[in-house]
Amino acid sequence: MLYGGRASSKSWDAAGFSVFLATKCRIRVLCARQFQNKIAESVYTLLKIQIERFGLQAQFTITDNAIRHNTTGAEFLFYGLWRHIDEIKSLEGIDILWLEEAHNLTAEQWEILEPTIRKEGSQVWILFNPRLVTDFVWRRFVANTPPDTIKRHINYTENPFLSETMLRIIEAKEAEDAEEFAHIYLGQPREDDDAVVIKRSWIMASLDACKRLGIARGPARRIGFDVADSGDDKNAQVLMEGIEATFAEEWKGREDELLKSAGRVHALARDNGADIEYDSIGVGAFAGAHFQALNKKFGVSHGYHRFNASDGVVNPDDPADQDDPKSPANGDYYANLKAQTWWDVARRFRNTFNAVTREMHYEPHDLISISPDCDHLDRLIDELATPRRDFDNAGRVKVESKKDLSKRKVASPNLADAFVMANAPRQKKPPPPKTTTTTMVGMY
Repeated sequence: MLYGGRASSKSWDAAGFSVFLATKCRIRVLCARQFQNKIAESVYTLLKIQIERFGLQAQFTITDNAIRHNTTGAEFLFYGLWRHIDEIKSLEGIDILWLEEAHNLTAEQWEILEPTIRKEGSQVWILFNPRLVTDFVWRRFVANTPPDTIKRHINYTENPFLSETMLRIIEAKEAEDAEEFAHIYLGQPREDDDAVVIKRSWIMASLDACKRLGIARGPARRIGFDVADSGDDKNAQVLMEGIEATFAEEWKGREDELLKSAGRVHALARDNGADIEYDSIGVGAFAGAHFQALNKKFGVSHGYHRFNASDGVVNPDDPADQDDPKSPANGDYYANLKAQTWWDVARRFRNTFNAVTREMHYEPHDLISISPDCDHLDRLIDELATPRRDFDNAGRVKVESKKDLSKRKVASPNLADAFVMANAPRQKKPPPPKTTTTTMVGMY
């Protein structure tokens, strides 16, 4: 693992060392990157330059799409993962898999690549400039480094070959924007993706926020229950105790096991005196009947409320921005209930970030907290910080769909959906009818 900022010579080092190895022994080097529509987009050019710098042109045969050493028989192959992952799976005898610009590597691709590199003594070289802490390559290899891995953070400060021009550019960026400088040239991953609904830094600030801010959770108890649809999808439930999430879990459950899953959620509701918000789309449409039967069986009356993501918004005439009475109405701003709920949760996360980091004051019900004792905490944070903003044809905001997430190779955010459901807005109760008082006036 070589990761760090730009201008650190990671790729040049890999090219130089692989050329050296090729002159000493017969190796097959698979040079891969996510997108490679033409050879010029690969490390092919880097290898050519290094061969020339070392004066080794006579030892190599360089064609339009391959490089081979004339004596050892070493060869370099060039592939793009996005288009050729299935071809790579069938390759044999790979000694080195060199993954360049690996920040876009996906979990699914790694599941194919890892068993492909099975030759005794083979290696995988993973090089990248960190992008987001939620990226698979960061979580898998940096945050949770597997065994038999050498991990090295390297920056421009270790590159003695930088020109004075480049050093001036780097110094200017540091003076202009310290945060951008740290990301680009010191290899520090970003906490946030500006396109997402909920920024990761907001979520991180909410961890143990009740304790940090010295506020009570509040008495209300609600459970969000995301029902597994089919296939590899899983059930998930999150318990909110007032404004703090205190429990989260996920489990497999087939469609014909809905009663069993509903019983699991109902048990948590009984133990905590909680109401239930359940996903009523698809298989979940039948959950309400199960909760009704379970209430009767145990002689309890826990509320259970359907959550249909595509439903219309609640309180459609209220301003979308609670702090600005002149903002557009909910019905004009949000495409559906899902968008309204995610945005409201995002607002509370943002408020909590401001309260924790800037000491701004908010009413407790406008804040949100996550207990650090929750199970699956890393995944819950990742999932909450993943869905991006989107818009419908009328220009109203909505949340990136599961279908669009799957196009980005992102699994269904079951825990995040359960979390959001547990914080769904409720329809305001209508004011009581006005009573008319009749006064009888006597006649004199």
